[in-house]
This record gives sequence, C-alpha cells and structure tokens, in this order.
Amino acid sequence: MSRLGAAEGDIPHNTANKGHDFLHGLTEAQRTEILALAEVVQFPEGEVVLDSGERSTYCYLVTKGSVTIALSTPRVAVSLQVVGPGEVFGWSALLKAQDSRFEVRAREATTALRIRGSALAGRCRKNPDLGVELLMRFLAVVGERVSATEAVFAEWCGIRRS
Repeated sequence: MSRLGAAEGDIPHNTANKGHDFLHGLTEAQRTEILALAEVVQFPEGEVVLDSGERSTYCYLVTKGSVTIALSTPRVAVSLQVVGPGEVFGWSALLKAQDSRFEVRAREATTALRIRGSALAGRCRKNPDLGVELLMRFLAVVGERVSATEAVFAEWCGIRRS
C-alpha cells in the first residue's frame, strides 16, 4: 500500500468536487467534514487490504480499481462480492474493537480514500445528522454483504434465487 496524501487538496479533483458516490446527497459541509478525514491510498493488484479476523481500523471509499471481498480460511477463500469505484468497504472500523469479518484483496491496482473509523465515528457523535445519515448508508452496505453471502451459499447448495 502506498499513501498519497492526507489533505483534501490531495484528494482527486473529481472526488473533492463531485463527491464519491457513497457521499452523494450529503450537504457540501458534511462531505467536506468527511473528506477532511480522508487520505488517498493505493494498493497493487493482489495486496491484502484487510485480513479476516484482523482488527478493523479504517473504512475505504474506492475511487479507482476494485477489491474482492471474500470469506477466507487457511484452506479456501470464497469470493462474495466485488467492490469498485463509488463503493465502500471496511464498515466494521466504525465499531469499537471490531474485527473484520472478511478478507479484502485488491483485484487490480486500486485507489481509495481511507478514513480512520474512530475519527469518523467521533464526527458522527458530534454531528448527529451526519451520524444518522452515515449509519443508514453503512447499514445498506452491511445488507449488501449479507445478500452477497446468502447468494454464494445458495448457489453452493444448488438453490436458485430469482
């Protein structure tokens, strides 16, 4: 992983001005508050960003490239979902002392905005309107992960989902 910068001025121009899809619909003040916490990071293809069972510290907003989210054991990894530009991963970083449930690996060279979960959670506590909005958005992400997991296991069991 390489870190490109921590200031909003270092965030890609299109991200700072138009906003990441996850931030779409927030007020400009809310987006600015979140982006002030972000730093741009890059991951080469194949790099493990989060390991299953690892303490989750950061959440990531993907701006370029993609990662795969997998259930992983020492013997097998089962890909559940691909996360690309405009999507997020690392939601468990917002919870106190929470370990990652999944392995996240860069499928290709990937750029993301990385935000320390404890800092974002602190902002949410200080700004309840922001907190409620982000809670609803992250719950939707959790729901997507559950649905992706269900779909993979249903396929393994030979169950067709419509």
